[in-house]
Amino acid sequence: MGKIASIIGGTAAAVVGLILIFVWNKAFVLGLEFLIMFALVLGGVIAVIAGISEIKDSLAARKEEPKDKEETKE
Repeated sequence: MGKIASIIGGTAAAVVGLILIFVWNKAFVLGLEFLIMFALVLGGVIAVIAGISEIKDSLAARKEEPKDKEETKE
């Protein structure tokens, strides 16, 4: 019975959602614009953090590289 209830509930939620998109069109578009803007800002911040982390890792690897060569010579 739970599967049928979830299908009926999902269908009802979808129908109500579609009706409200038309009723609250301006609010929906405004919310969608906000979500797109927020996703772009968040994605940019994550990309900058990932880039900085990669640069730090690269610098740390360069610092350890000469030490590794000295250890293998001995």
